[in-house]
Amino acid sequence: MAKISGRRPGRAATRLAAAAITAALVATGASAAFAAEPGDAPLFGLSGVDASGNAYTYAPQGDGTLSARVKIDSGWTGLAFVGQVDNNADNIADGRWQLGTAGNIYYYEGNSPAKKIGYGWDTYNTVVSVGQFGGGEGGDLLTRDDKGDVYLYLGYGDGTVTKRLKVGYGWDIYTQIAGNGDLDGDGRNDLVARDKSGVLWLYKGTGDQKAPYAKRSKIGSGWNQYNNLFAAGDLNMDGRTDLVARNEKGELYLYAGTGNAAAPYKAKALIGTSGWNTYRLFF
Repeated sequence: MAKISGRRPGRAATRLAAAAITAALVATGASAAFAAEPGDAPLFGLSGVDASGNAYTYAPQGDGTLSARVKIDSGWTGLAFVGQVDNNADNIADGRWQLGTAGNIYYYEGNSPAKKIGYGWDTYNTVVSVGQFGGGEGGDLLTRDDKGDVYLYLGYGDGTVTKRLKVGYGWDIYTQIAGNGDLDGDGRNDLVARDKSGVLWLYKGTGDQKAPYAKRSKIGSGWNQYNNLFAAGDLNMDGRTDLVARNEKGELYLYAGTGNAAAPYKAKALIGTSGWNTYRLFF
């Protein structure tokens, strides 16, 4: 298991992130009900884990920018993946998954101890918290192994997941996969994937667990300028899912969602001038 501090951190991170988001809503005059409308994008904010195992969160400010960071915990070493999840469709994180480099995956919620939900996950080189992707009520997980095979784990809503369902192959052509929200306005969660040549592709969600995404469509090229792409939910509080991108200089850019499948993102906007390379994981 990944090293975690002696406190029970399962709800600590969620509570602090939710408090920061609530403060941002109040400060911008947005209705608190906005965050609870089913069908809106998740209001998770942006959180990161640095090389020392310190975890920080940034709240959205309503214009795409982020608040000053708040430290939420320490001791988060030995992690391969951290992913927030909203299981009840109120757009606020209910808990998070954490995957250790030993291949054990845990779920943290409330004041309960960590719940081990699987093992052997070190066979995957990519894990993505994709929201309610397979048509069920709970948030799901998408994984990719070294062969490029893609598997979907359906969430039960309590952090546990079903046995894996193979939903694709040949995804070893992609260097980044991101998704946690609806990009085309049809009410289903979607994915984006960047290939080795820097082309970004959209996979529209279907809501069908046996075939959860449609044939890909091209978004644009030139995305190899970034070393990390992450879907952080709704960062400008317009109800649409956004994408954040980090380059080698440590700059952070926001690609605000449009809700239009033909052009799912607006032009990039600089929201962090430097220092973002300190984070080895975003969640």
